[in-house]
Amino acid sequence: MENFNFYSPTEFVFGKEREAECGALVKKYGGTKVLIHYGSGSAVRSGLLDRVKKSLEEQGIAYVELGGVQPNPRDTKIYEGIELCRKEGVDFILSVGGGSCIDSSKGIALGVPYEGDFWDFYGTGKAVEKALPIGTVLTIAAAGSEGSGASVVTKEDGMLKRDVGSDLLRPRFSVLNPELTCTLPAYQTACGATDIMAHVFERYFTNTKEVEITDRLCEAVLLTMIKETPRVMEDPNNYEARANIMWAGTVAHNDIVGVGRSQDWNSHGLEHELSGLYDCAHGAGLAVVMPAWMEYVMQHDVMRFAQAAVRVWGCEMNFANPEATAKEGIAAFRKFLVSIGMPINFEQLGAKEEDIPKLVEVLGIGDGVRGGFMELNAEDVANIYKIAAHATV
Repeated sequence: MENFNFYSPTEFVFGKEREAECGALVKKYGGTKVLIHYGSGSAVRSGLLDRVKKSLEEQGIAYVELGGVQPNPRDTKIYEGIELCRKEGVDFILSVGGGSCIDSSKGIALGVPYEGDFWDFYGTGKAVEKALPIGTVLTIAAAGSEGSGASVVTKEDGMLKRDVGSDLLRPRFSVLNPELTCTLPAYQTACGATDIMAHVFERYFTNTKEVEITDRLCEAVLLTMIKETPRVMEDPNNYEARANIMWAGTVAHNDIVGVGRSQDWNSHGLEHELSGLYDCAHGAGLAVVMPAWMEYVMQHDVMRFAQAAVRVWGCEMNFANPEATAKEGIAAFRKFLVSIGMPINFEQLGAKEEDIPKLVEVLGIGDGVRGGFMELNAEDVANIYKIAAHATV
């Protein structure tokens, strides 16, 4: 196990009707004027936005609103939010929605006190030195942004999808009411589940040795998703299954399962170009890319893939041929994705094989390499996309 620092300061407020406590939580963390940032009209139609406003009003906290966040959140909405916050003297951002809304809120939070262009931080490694505090009311279990310091945003000019990470972007509090996810369409639920599993796999496939504790934590989250996702697909109102999935989504990405080990994130990098170009759901893109990445890099450490096959997917270990076991595990992952309604190849996703050179070019890999579990060059990336283009079960 490697040396590590683990810092996860977010207060998680979990359970039924907890959104009624937003006002008290904002006050606790020093907010006096709030930007309520949300996505589509569902937060309005469901009455959630009214409940959040009421909780702020009961605490005497002023607020302004900015809706319209899209999936794969756009820089244009963030610029709008930064301008509004500066004009209105906002000192706290409250995100009401899913990962896209939270990521947009983080872009606004770092942009308001920054004199330059907030985009300077995305995809550059530039350190965030100051940001407004953030709170969240989560409506989709997926991205894990409610407990992480990460934000992923799309620049409309060129449709570039890039990320930033800083502990200053970790929410001060996150309200997690599983009931708010019960009305999600089945496809969105499945996309969220896929994203959660991908967050774990990006950490599980590591070059670090002797990490049994985090191996087992990763496996526990994955097994939970394998059990609970079909339950909510069958019964969307199953509160207990929704609750387990919601907390799994948070644990999967606040890094408790990833400390002390190298991580990969190549699958996310490859997927970002798919959702940037085709505006597909992030989870759907991961369903196509991640098994293809697994196939391509499996030989780098066959025994780790065999371990996942046995411990996660219940395959029987073939000691005479570990590669067969590893392949069986990857096939089991694809079958699971199909069973919950996810695409597994380009055609099903709406992507085109002839766009692969463009995907590689926009990824910006050039002659360099992307590290993690296994270093990839531009040719490797193209080969993974080709596997993804033609995948079957």
